[in-house]
Amino acid sequence: MAGLGHACEGCCGQMPEISYPMEGLDPETFFFEFKNLPYAYGRKSSYLCFQVEREQHSSPVPSDCGVFKNQPYHAELRFLNWFRAEKLSPYEHYDVTWFLSWSPCSTCAKKIAIFLSNHKNVRLSIFVSRIYYFWKPAFRQGLQELDHLGVQLDAMSFHDFKYCWENFVDNQEMPFRCWKKVHQNYKSVLRKLNEILRNMNLLSEKTFNYHFGNQLRVKKPQGRRRTYLCYKLKLPNETLVKGYFINKKKNHAEIRFINKIRSLNLDQTQSYKITCYITWSPCSYCAGKLVALVKSCPHLSLQIFTSRLYYHWLWKNQAGLRYLWKINISVLVMKEPEFADCWDNFVNHQSRRFKPWEKLTQYSNSTERRLLRILRINRTDLFLAQSSEQDPGLNDLVDAIKRLFLDAHRPRD
Repeated sequence: MAGLGHACEGCCGQMPEISYPMEGLDPETFFFEFKNLPYAYGRKSSYLCFQVEREQHSSPVPSDCGVFKNQPYHAELRFLNWFRAEKLSPYEHYDVTWFLSWSPCSTCAKKIAIFLSNHKNVRLSIFVSRIYYFWKPAFRQGLQELDHLGVQLDAMSFHDFKYCWENFVDNQEMPFRCWKKVHQNYKSVLRKLNEILRNMNLLSEKTFNYHFGNQLRVKKPQGRRRTYLCYKLKLPNETLVKGYFINKKKNHAEIRFINKIRSLNLDQTQSYKITCYITWSPCSYCAGKLVALVKSCPHLSLQIFTSRLYYHWLWKNQAGLRYLWKINISVLVMKEPEFADCWDNFVNHQSRRFKPWEKLTQYSNSTERRLLRILRINRTDLFLAQSSEQDPGLNDLVDAIKRLFLDAHRPRD
């Protein structure tokens, strides 16, 4: 049960004066405040362990880390005020990670959302030990709004507690020893969090246009566009499951998608088709995992449409894309029909039709030319691959063409 007293005391009114973080916690405080107990009596404090990673002129800079406590203001506001005054620059990109003993209250969530909306060069990940007043609608809506903005929200697992112990606690070089039921309690918190976020399983129009936009660059202040993967799992005449995944701290969206499909225990006697819309094409590692999924499920047909190509100049990512094609996982570029279908199925558009942005077709064609060069095929082969989705009889011909081109142009050792 939440034990911080009156909701959001100290969150209202003016922002607090600048205060500086503690370097670390003592072990006793960490074990008491961060235990992920279902009934956390007597825990009236909230602690925030943070890590800030940034790039300056495309070069990594040593990260900042520390701890804030909710005294006299909530720890989230103390961090934001310090970060804005001491660290924030419009010329750098920031990856901020929080480990919180309590999830943000409703008012703090609103102020975090305002901050992120005003600073597109900041990407935030939040890992919580416990959920604060999870039964109150305002607090649930606050978490949903953060998820809407692309904030990574997750429960703290054993590995997260261990990471905090090693990086934010004066542990005297003692190894981390977890408390009883840490794994069981983690699963309970995760279920509650997923239940809260499941009620908002559609992307906002702003999130869709920003992250799925196929422009090479976004207008200043530039922000990092994250990986979103929207998927539809279908039988020949029925859509069974659809949803989306976002990159998390330890799992790419593709890996989370693969775990979801495997968890469904699909009927091996049925033939399934999955269509994915993804903001960035798969990296080499995820490409290999997608190949393994399809090879282990021969009844599964997978087609991927991507808005942009991920680090397409790296040979290993190019090899990953060719590997996907070789085993009949088509990776195609999203064009206006695909953007419109993604809009219709995965966006809370309030019955509004998809409105293409300026130069959408031009950007798609440019990305497609680049993809063709990587795959070493021509537009005719690409057209056949797309047509085979409507006419399965073309599959054998498409397979033969893929093998011909990919085998003939396989890189030599």
